[in-house]
Amino acid sequence: MSTDPSIRDLLRVDPDGGAIIPGIDPARTPGVKDREAAEAARVGITDRLHAVQERLFVEGTRSVLVVLQAMDTGGKDGTIEHVFGTMNPAGVDVASFKKPTEEELAHHFLWRIERRLPGPGQLMIFNRSHYEDVLVVRVHSLVPEAEWSGRFDEINAFEAKVAAAATTVVKCFLHISYDEQRQRLLARLDDPDKHWKFDEGDIDERAKWADYQAAYEDALRRCSTEASPWHVIPADRKWYRNWAVASLLAETLEEMDPAYPRPALDIHGLKARLAPPH
Repeated sequence: MSTDPSIRDLLRVDPDGGAIIPGIDPARTPGVKDREAAEAARVGITDRLHAVQERLFVEGTRSVLVVLQAMDTGGKDGTIEHVFGTMNPAGVDVASFKKPTEEELAHHFLWRIERRLPGPGQLMIFNRSHYEDVLVVRVHSLVPEAEWSGRFDEINAFEAKVAAAATTVVKCFLHISYDEQRQRLLARLDDPDKHWKFDEGDIDERAKWADYQAAYEDALRRCSTEASPWHVIPADRKWYRNWAVASLLAETLEEMDPAYPRPALDIHGLKARLAPPH
């Protein structure tokens, strides 16, 4: 039996340790030697995910919520495509949380989140999430500090309630470097087919990099709990990001160990009824 630490252990945030983000190199590849090894392992991981996701769907009693957060160009869309794209779409859904609508602003900040929680047997991916309400609102001073700082406890209580209702929460911060973000933004400008992904506002947001890093640092520390821990995924290398998220999810689902229903069937009688006529 292997004694190597699980990818969840390697990437899990320790809220009681030292600085989180400054101590993690976005180009590191903990848990796998190189790209060749990661890509060789991905086939097996994909098979594992497909099998266990089917059991989760058929079991129909529990669910999984995957929260993806990242700076602009951090790879949320790419992760969804490469990690979740091979799963049965009947059991997978994606919710993207952008700037709140007028209706959403008229409610508590968690109102729109609760409306998109996964149902039994479902795997839901949040492309951005309720954490925008302690990140963007803080960096842009959209609400007073007393308000956004009080939301950490609200988020923890909310996630504990979700976990208690048989939904496993998997939170991933896709951590890229300042230089890598620049390269990805330039690549979008160099490729006409990617111009639609480029938003001049991304450059304005990039100017607030240090503010966002401080906001993420607090969110990771304040909201990495036993019921709902954060994992930091070094994401400068896209192949590692995909391998790590897939491995993390496979470990989580396999620990849940969903099972196919075992209805009491009269196998012999049913086979007899399916026999061809004489």
